[in-house]
Amino acid sequence: MNVSLSVDILLAVLTVVLLALWLRARRSWRRVVFDRSAAERMRIDLELSLAEQQGRLGIIRELQDVAVLSVSRLITRAEAARYTAESDPSSAVRVATTLVDEGRVALADMRRVLTIVRDGEAIATTQPGLQSTRDLFRVMCDAGLSVVFTESGERFPLKPGAELAIFRILQGALANTLSHGGRGTEARISFTWSRDGLQLVVADDGIRAAARRESTDEADFAARTKYTIDDDLKALSESVTGAGITQMRERAELFGGVFDAGSVPGVGFTVSAVFPSLRFHNGIHGVNLAR
Repeated sequence: MNVSLSVDILLAVLTVVLLALWLRARRSWRRVVFDRSAAERMRIDLELSLAEQQGRLGIIRELQDVAVLSVSRLITRAEAARYTAESDPSSAVRVATTLVDEGRVALADMRRVLTIVRDGEAIATTQPGLQSTRDLFRVMCDAGLSVVFTESGERFPLKPGAELAIFRILQGALANTLSHGGRGTEARISFTWSRDGLQLVVADDGIRAAARRESTDEADFAARTKYTIDDDLKALSESVTGAGITQMRERAELFGGVFDAGSVPGVGFTVSAVFPSLRFHNGIHGVNLAR
């Protein structure tokens, strides 16, 4: 009897000890998981911050290159005007007026750089414009996208800085489509020119494309693309963020544009950049030259 009692007591003590050790190990495990989660969140935040800073530096590099080219052309014309004025003094006034306008445009490009960065050094590179959109579409088609482009209205001339901003917004939107929609996604691009402005829209069917790839039959496809009124309301109210979205928004705002991006439930994703007065923001309008 005493032996049996001793065994019961020993088992009870061992049970308590094991339970205590298990609870301690569980607390330690939770602490490790929490630390790992915190470290992972910090890593993601740092990566996003780094990506955003790299994007800002990219914008600075491009705009400063445009400004340098503008100044270079300004100097070349000024030198030509000096020799022209010697043989035709009356032309000096006309040339001086042109030089002043071009100088203001160059200064405006420099001011735009200062609005997005406080310090940094830009590296000059050859930058694309709207004439490069066909090449961009071809590259995206080779990567697996189906690109449909339409343009309406009468296009008006743009300064290099404005062309570059529009091209980069288009490039960023298509890169986002390829990344999230994948091969087989259709991207419908439209340029709508008004008297003074431009509306750029990139609408894809990435959700439907993913559903087509993953569905086994029509019923499965319909189930994957089904959405409710709550999905519509959520899409209207949600705020889309990310380094790429931030860069596109900043490029649009530099030229007086309004940027919007969001998902279309059951279909895909849409990016829109509206420049209501691009004909004027294209140059120096909206940029404080006195600072």
